[in-house]
Amino acid sequence: MLSRSKSKNSLMSTDSLIGRGTEVEGALSCEANVRIEGNFNGVIESRACVTIGEHAVARSDISAREVIIAGKVYGDVQAEGKLTITPTGQMFGDVLAASALVIAEGGILNGSSKMEPKHNEQKALAESSNTPLLESEAG
Repeated sequence: MLSRSKSKNSLMSTDSLIGRGTEVEGALSCEANVRIEGNFNGVIESRACVTIGEHAVARSDISAREVIIAGKVYGDVQAEGKLTITPTGQMFGDVLAASALVIAEGGILNGSSKMEPKHNEQKALAESSNTPLLESEAG
């Protein structure tokens, strides 16, 4: 007799792949990792990692925990964590947020980037800027 109870594996998220030679247009929203190897036009949102493969072209605004660009992205990127542009990666748009930005030699970023310290780092910076200088430190 077969049981219809859910196993642990059925509750885990599944990675998503848009393969090479595939063209997709629309909005993609998911909990798991996403890898684009084809062409994607639209918005991409993930609570995990979004990877734009070496031969992929994404005309997309991307929002994710982590973003890796090895192909071409035409749009803005917002990463909670790290944004990585590999040696083959090309990004034409703005980095709206990233806690770390890595551009490997050969990688291209044609746009602006904005990085701000995390909230607890901002508080520490504000406190340190209010610290009066000792006479010996002031010169």
